[in-house]
Parts: sequence; structure tokens; C-alpha cells
Amino acid sequence: MSEKYYVTDTSLSQRFPIYTRANVGEVFPDPVTPLTSSSALFEAELGWRDAWVRMGAFDADELPEGDFCQLGVQGGYCYLNASLIRLFGERAPGLSWQTMDEQFFGAQPGIPPYEEMPGDVRPDLTERIGETFGMVFAQQSVGDLTELTDDKLLTIALRDTRPDLSRLSLAELWDRFLEMVPLHRRMFGHHLFTTYMATVPVGAISAVATAVGRPDLIMPIIAGIGEVDSAEPSHAMWALSRLPLDSPEFEAGFADFLHRYGSRGPNEWESRSPSWETRPALALAAIDRMRVSPDSSDPAGHHAERAAEREAASAELLAMVEGDLATHGQLAAAIACSKAWLPGRERTKTNNIRVIHEMRMAMREIGRRMVDAGVFDEIEDFGFVTKDEMPQFLAQPQPFAATVRERRAAYMQLEQLEPPFVFVGRTDGPDTWPRRDAVTANCLGAGDVLAGIPGCPGTAEGIARVVLDSNDPFALEPGDVLIAPITDPSWTPLFVPAAGVVVDVGAPLSHAIIVSRELGIPCVISATGATRRIPNGARVRVDGSTGVVTVLEMPAS
Repeated sequence: MSEKYYVTDTSLSQRFPIYTRANVGEVFPDPVTPLTSSSALFEAELGWRDAWVRMGAFDADELPEGDFCQLGVQGGYCYLNASLIRLFGERAPGLSWQTMDEQFFGAQPGIPPYEEMPGDVRPDLTERIGETFGMVFAQQSVGDLTELTDDKLLTIALRDTRPDLSRLSLAELWDRFLEMVPLHRRMFGHHLFTTYMATVPVGAISAVATAVGRPDLIMPIIAGIGEVDSAEPSHAMWALSRLPLDSPEFEAGFADFLHRYGSRGPNEWESRSPSWETRPALALAAIDRMRVSPDSSDPAGHHAERAAEREAASAELLAMVEGDLATHGQLAAAIACSKAWLPGRERTKTNNIRVIHEMRMAMREIGRRMVDAGVFDEIEDFGFVTKDEMPQFLAQPQPFAATVRERRAAYMQLEQLEPPFVFVGRTDGPDTWPRRDAVTANCLGAGDVLAGIPGCPGTAEGIARVVLDSNDPFALEPGDVLIAPITDPSWTPLFVPAAGVVVDVGAPLSHAIIVSRELGIPCVISATGATRRIPNGARVRVDGSTGVVTVLEMPAS
């Protein structure tokens, strides 16, 4: 069978053979385009390696030079290398491969257990990771992470100082894209470093709570932290939803919103995807759903409730170990530094997205001109030209027209398929994958339950609304329970009017789950098959504290 099923596909590691869609499926729910696979994705691979080496988890020579390893693309779909992430858990003091599975992948079937390989055990690297972990506890707010704040200011300035793209030549637009690529590597390295540092306080809190028989306190302690950049747009949308739609205040406020948050949108790591700036109707639709929501749905109020619960749960757990000074001190430090590293992870994510968006806007101007010239059918067709092909394409675009159409047609076929969640070695290929609309599962009936993982504490009842696309907020009425396949930040505005949220895939450190905790919406994650098994229109109860979803009543026929 061919090594490549699509032009985007990459080599895969034989040394580290387990690949998963967990986590990465949140940010690449659709196939990767040729431009992204050949440019930003490999820079992300290098940024991830920068983070591994910085934290002491791997030596640079353990990873292949000039080739993919931590990331991989099969049949157009992006995968994470679970073997590397698990090995980090085995090497890191106080962690394990099971810990990494729990925090990053959730409870998903089909992932084989870790098997030790020659070279896995590295006491020298374990010591280096331990030294890195030691600095985690010194940070007690996201403001203490000055590197991330500097990145935030830099990426905001990219938008504030964006030139008039319509006045740039094709070569200058391509140069602007290329200028952003190494910046993406740097931001992505910071993102992954912060992500793994966030496992330290979560792991410490979880260990103590489990040891004293109170695992129910874990979720409340890591909810309602505040300063989560990915949640800011939802708060801004709520404020806009309270203004008259045809008022000058709304018009000015929405223009400012697009300037600040226009980089967000569905599948936002992909430059071909729309954003709120390129398709404002997406943001307006989410605001519209909030407009018909009662004042009690104000995310600020929910956040305040979760913040109070966090303080109470923290005090309760600390009181249970106050007789053990060492454990008490470690727990107090973990709770304090979680207020830095968990929001920090979201800040790094948002910083990256701003960079990707500036890449997007430069390429969209190229795409617009190619549509005018009759070379492209759609502005977004720029995604079907690889980085290496782009200079020749810009010099003589017309000969590429047929190739672009062929690649788009193949991409749209892959988009209809359900790739395997996990594989070892390589997949059997898209020819064996089921269509998304053909995937079936046994539907639940009244009284049946579906068990997942607690995402955000609290309980809620409402009508289940199965929403498969965040671009369709009108399917959700205020007070409904959102049932979604997987969530990225483009979904979070839908959380605001929802009584509760249930997702097929997710884990405690999934970025959208952190946002749901920030907004204070009862949430169950890793509820495998929820979008296929929970009948649309059924009345359900969501228990975000236990991770159980119960069907109370079936929909009226």
C-alpha cells in the first residue's frame, strides 16, 4: 500500500509507533491542507521538540532530524504521537504513562498499554525533568509567566500593525506568511512547555485528593481560576448580546470585538478555515443565541460561583492534610501555581492562533486575487498549494489550476470519513474508513446512562441538542444540553446559553474543557459515542461531578 494516501501525509515513527486523534482532533477536526502540512505543521513539530529539550524530557538526537515524529498525518488527518507523550510520563518524576493518558487522552478505547523499550529509562533525564518541575511552584498567577505575557503583547501588535494587505504584491504577501512561520514555532514551543508544566499542579492535587478518598474535590479545585484568555471572547459576546442590535454602541463594540478576537473560529489552526474576522456571521450567530438567553446565563455569574466553589474545595482538602506538614505545603503550592499554569496554557494557545490568523489573512488576499484571475474557484484554494510549490505558483499560477481542483476534490472526500481514533504503526488507509454519516451506535432509552469523565462540576437538566458543527448555533436553544463530538474554542460561545455540555472526546487538560470550567457550565467529557447514542430532543441530566449522563425522557414522536 502506498506510503501516502494524500499529498499532506507525512512519514511516521517506527521507534514511537502509537498515534492518536485525542486532543489534536479538537484543533484539527478536519483534514490538514497541503499548505499547512508543508509549513506550519512542521514548525509545530520543531516547536514541540524545543519544548521537550527545554524541559529535559528528551535529548535532541532521540528524534529524527528533518522529519516528523511527534506529529503525523495519515489520510489527510493530523495525529499526535502518544508513545512520546507516554514516555515523558514514564521519565518524569511523580508521573506515569497512565497519568498522561488520563490528562491528555481521556477514557478512549483502543489504546494499547505502554511497553518499555530499550533506551526508555534515562535517570539523567528524569533528574533534569525534576529540576524543571521544581520551578513550576514558584509561579502563582498567569501574570508571573512573563514570557507568555510578552508573547501576548507581540501577537496583539501583529494585528494592530497589520499593513494594508491589498497594497502588497503577491511576493510581499508570501513573504509575510513566511515571516510568521518561525514565529509560530516559537509560540508553539512555549505552548507545549506550558502544557506539560500544567500537569504538575494537576497531578499533585489529584494525588492528594485521591489518597484521602476525595477525588470529587479535584475538578472544583481546578475550575473557576480566572484570566483564561480563551474565555474572553464569550464574555465579550455576552456584553454585546445585551446591546440593541441596531445601536451605534453595538456596531462600535462588534468592530472592536472583531479586531480583538477575529482570529478565533472553527478549526483555527488551519489557515484555510474561516475565522470571526473573515466570516463575521459566525460570531453574530453566537451572539444571537446569547441574546435570547436570560440574564442568569451571564458567564461572569457562573464563573463567580465556580471561583467560590474552588476556594471552598481547596480549603476542605487542605484541612484534611493539615497534620502532615510536607503534604500540606506541597498541596498549597500546587493549588497556588495551578492559577498560573492552567490559564497559561490557554494564553499560549491564543498567542499561537493570532500568528496563524496573520498567516491566514495574507494568504486570503492571494486567494482573492487568484479568484479574480480565474485560477481559483474559492479564496480558500490557496490551502491546496504546498510551501515548496508556492514560488512557482505565484510566478505562473494558471498551470496549477487543475491540480488545485483535484486536491480540493480529494480533500472533500476525506472530510466525509471517520479516521481511526488510534493506530499503531500506520492505518489501513481511507479506503477502509467509514463515512461519518454511516457511523451508527445503539441509542440510549429512558433511564439509560452514559458514563464519561467529570469535566466541570455541577448538575443540569435540559433537552439534548446534538450539534455536529459549531457553525450552527441556531440548533441550540437557551437551557438545552449541548451534545458535541469534540470542542475547540469556536464552540465555547455555545456553552454560554447551554445548561450543560457533553462531548464525545476530551480529557482534563483539553483546552476547551478548561474554558468550560472557566464559564462554569456543568460538563461531561470523554462520553464515547454521545452524539450517536443520545437521542436528539431527549430530556437528559448531566452530572459534571460524577461524569454521568442520564436520559430522563425520550423525545416526543
